[in-house]
Amino acid sequence: MKEEIDIYERSITTTFRATLWSKFLKAIHEYQLIKEGDVICVCISGGKDSMLLAKLFMCLKKFMTINFEVKYLVMNPGYNEINLQTIKNNLNKLNIPAEIHETNIFEIANSQTKSPCFLCAKMRRGALYNLSKNMGCNKIALGHHYDDVIETTLMNLLSSGSFQTMLPKLKSTNFHGMELIRPMYFIREKDIIRFRKTHELNFIQCACRFTENCAICDNGGGGSRRQEIKELIKSLKKSIPQVEKNLFTAPNNVTLDMILGYKKGGKYYSYLDQYDTKE
Repeated sequence: MKEEIDIYERSITTTFRATLWSKFLKAIHEYQLIKEGDVICVCISGGKDSMLLAKLFMCLKKFMTINFEVKYLVMNPGYNEINLQTIKNNLNKLNIPAEIHETNIFEIANSQTKSPCFLCAKMRRGALYNLSKNMGCNKIALGHHYDDVIETTLMNLLSSGSFQTMLPKLKSTNFHGMELIRPMYFIREKDIIRFRKTHELNFIQCACRFTENCAICDNGGGGSRRQEIKELIKSLKKSIPQVEKNLFTAPNNVTLDMILGYKKGGKYYSYLDQYDTKE
């Protein structure tokens, strides 16, 4: 018997086939994100990206031929009651069978006077890995998209002086046998927003206690550094129309012969190491 497809899944595979569904499948196939026997935990923060990711996986489970399992997780770091209820309402509306697990991460992070955001992010990621592993999963899927990738690349370059990007998949160094995947790697944020608006859906802005009381919006991050990067890219696009594509493809076109140095496996390599051996 064929599984029932709801209106959201139907629109993903019809109206949004080119902008969401095809790009979702492209990332899965191009980066080999799903393998036979995988048990994948789709991590839902409550925002537009992770909620869409859950619906994409629900579609995928109905159509993909290989054998794999999907579980859905909401890790509550300490949302206020309004935001938590919004998440529950959306799970019900979108028919997402997610488990909700309570933590006190916001409380712990906000008690710190130094780098609460760093601590919060680290604790949330660790909690997701731990909960997912306890659920019998070997992979966690996050809702990062194309725009997150290019913003991260530029943010690292400008803020930390390093050239590194957000990878489509990554093996965990702290949780043996666990892997992180990003199946929305090729999906543009504007198309996620269009999906949200088409179905008149309202999601929480983000998982941060410092911004959770802001009005529901499409950008997220309010006055954050990431929002500044968004605005910078928008400004650059006026004079360099292909700037977004260039930022996305640059990590695929690194010419090591023209790089002063790079790190691999925790070790630094300088271009001078081989300089005198070249003709």
